[in-house]
Amino acid sequence: MKIEGTGIEGTFIDLKPLDHIMDTIAFVRAGQWDYERVTYDYKVGSAEKNITYYIRIQGYAVEGDVDKGDAVIKLGTPLLGKHYYPHGVEYGEQEGFPESLVDKTKRVLSKAKNELDSFEK
Repeated sequence: MKIEGTGIEGTFIDLKPLDHIMDTIAFVRAGQWDYERVTYDYKVGSAEKNITYYIRIQGYAVEGDVDKGDAVIKLGTPLLGKHYYPHGVEYGEQEGFPESLVDKTKRVLSKAKNELDSFEK
């Protein structure tokens, strides 16, 4: 599910402060990158058996190289996904995300936006 209107999409930011910001608010990049793209995930637990939700923010390098750490990243529209073990994550509107989860997602993304604003290029 796309979470639009957060103000995150279209943000330009250097990779190093982006990594720092995302780490401080519990978004994990881990091995989810290549030379041109990055993906940050925020894990949201669920009482449902074998279900985990993720808030995902993706971006791509508009200059520089992610591997070298000198990239300028343009962020995309955040996503809310539902992980079905062992099949993977689904992002469609038809997943029926609980309203409380959508509200929490918006709060987390608002916090991320506030942090990103202080470093935006």
